[in-house]
Amino acid sequence: MPRRSATMLAATLTLIALLCVSVLLKVPYSEMSPGPTYNTLGAQEDDGKPVITITGHQTYPTSGHLNMTTVQVTGAKYEPSLVSAVVGWLRDDVLVVPHDNLYPQGQTDQQAQQVNAEEFASSEDSAKTAALTQLGIPFGTEVMVSSVIAGGPSEGKLHAGDQIVAIDGTKVTQKAQVAQLVSKHKPGDTVNFTVVPHGKTSPTPAAADESTVPVVTAKAPDEDRAIVGIMPGVTHTFPFTIDIGLQDVGGPSAGLMFSLGIIDKLTPTDLTAGKFVAGTGTIDDDGTVGPIGGIAMKLIAARDKGAEYFFAPAANCAEAAKATPSGLHLIKVDKLSDALDALAKIRDGKTDSLPSCNR
Repeated sequence: MPRRSATMLAATLTLIALLCVSVLLKVPYSEMSPGPTYNTLGAQEDDGKPVITITGHQTYPTSGHLNMTTVQVTGAKYEPSLVSAVVGWLRDDVLVVPHDNLYPQGQTDQQAQQVNAEEFASSEDSAKTAALTQLGIPFGTEVMVSSVIAGGPSEGKLHAGDQIVAIDGTKVTQKAQVAQLVSKHKPGDTVNFTVVPHGKTSPTPAAADESTVPVVTAKAPDEDRAIVGIMPGVTHTFPFTIDIGLQDVGGPSAGLMFSLGIIDKLTPTDLTAGKFVAGTGTIDDDGTVGPIGGIAMKLIAARDKGAEYFFAPAANCAEAAKATPSGLHLIKVDKLSDALDALAKIRDGKTDSLPSCNR
């Protein structure tokens, strides 16, 4: 065989081998793509029930859209080939990320769903809290047992969901008090918790529901201080019912849009004036808007649905500005009040003065 033909054959065989390897070789990446959006002012598509239902307080008509946005992600067991990953990198509507970004430490689909469900529940509570705080509507705050450490001093004595009323007779109103009051003891001392057991808590629990639970402290593994082996948390009791009925949606990133939807329903002002506004962002109890993941995919989802304006957390602005679809006005928000101010400008037609991620 002539040398030139042999070289060409060898090159062809090498290319075929490389192509086979690239198709068969699995790489540790996952994919994100645009997910569905939900109008927090409207109804769910599957059953027609409102996304947000408020009972026990006057509500007002709304118009337009305040859409929360989502992303779809591949499962924990998804193993793309090198070719699939490269194709994903080249597409605008797919985001390829390291597998551990979505499933840290070998997390399974079930574990990820549980984490997302817990984050979503916490986001709902914070959204309600931020909305009522913004409107000046009072509500109650309770310190709870968030979780009990397996094998710790409180296992079998305190339970997740128990309301902590007092410790050693001192009334507990702030989460930080739990560690402060326990740390006054030495390892081996007994701490007396006054609690309302999970399932009996209510906005006005009766004193008869309270019980005293003694817990013998242990020594912290890292230093010589007393611990009881619980994680305290905070929950709120609201003066009327706010129900967020979305199913099969997880994570904390809808907090901002839930707060806006609640406020729109509780105030006579039509916040959107019929405009289509979408957005994303976590929210703290005080109304601070935090960053989220997959914003490029959420921008695409919002524009495809028909959104004209999009609220983006300030911390995501740099990424969002590079991926904004044509025709979508990107608005930077740091706080819930920023979003409300922006909606007022949209209603008044003063869109040139909106805070933008693009400048």
